Amino acid sequence: MLHKLYKRFSIYGRLIRIDKPVGIFLLLWPTLWALWMASEGLPDVKLFFAYVLGTILMRSAGCAINDYADRDFDCHVKRTARRPLANREIAPWEALFIASLLLTMAFCLVLTLNLLTIKLSFLALFLAISYPYAKRLISIPQAYLGIAFGFGIPMAWASVADHVPFVALVTMLGNIFWVLAYDTQYAMVDRDDDVNIGIKTTAILFGKYDVLCIVLFQICFVAVMSIVGIMSGLGVFYFLGLLCSVIAMAWQYPMIKSRSRQGCFRAFRHNNSVGGILFVGLLLDLLFPVG
Repeated sequence: MLHKLYKRFSIYGRLIRIDKPVGIFLLLWPTLWALWMASEGLPDVKLFFAYVLGTILMRSAGCAINDYADRDFDCHVKRTARRPLANREIAPWEALFIASLLLTMAFCLVLTLNLLTIKLSFLALFLAISYPYAKRLISIPQAYLGIAFGFGIPMAWASVADHVPFVALVTMLGNIFWVLAYDTQYAMVDRDDDVNIGIKTTAILFGKYDVLCIVLFQICFVAVMSIVGIMSGLGVFYFLGLLCSVIAMAWQYPMIKSRSRQGCFRAFRHNNSVGGILFVGLLLDLLFPVG
């Protein structure tokens, strides 16, 4: 009995990708950027833990929703064929139940925050639920994902300041460019399979210009985040962090230039370092402002 229960929960763990935390960090870093900027380097401990736990819950719920939406497609894609729903290890209703449970827990966290954040959470919920279906409708679903993955930015700012300033929207724009870059790398892993099953991605849309477009998106990300630094009056440590993130992104070029599945996937995972480096630079700048 205990063995069966353990096996079931391990399947649910794979459903929500708890064994692959890179997605959690890619969602968390922009939220932490915003939380630290809005708090001027001294975020409330309650807010910090609320957003860390909320990010884990929302990303996990998003994985379950995504796999439910793609359950008839994933079995035809090499990378996703062994996912629990694609492999028929669980029933579709179980994925919906897990997603609903996680979303309810996340909303309970939001209820501890202010009214503006609660209102914004409904839009965040819509984005999380609707993103998996955007891949059927638009040729650049990565832009939609960028909005969904960056929505923690206005929410974090609203939680601290009770309003969403223009700099928060600019930061969100920077995050959209970053997501366009790294999720195009991710889409390049599955491009051949996605063409066959009719899924729309930037990797398919850009074709032979995919690597060039990734580099351009990364340049736009750096340019916008430089503007954020200027608007926020940030100093040398922030811009050193941004410079180091540029070096980290340049390191990805050899991984993607051959367009191999393994190289593109390694480049995608490497973006965790990009987000973390920028956060460290921001953290040091707010702790030790030197102009």
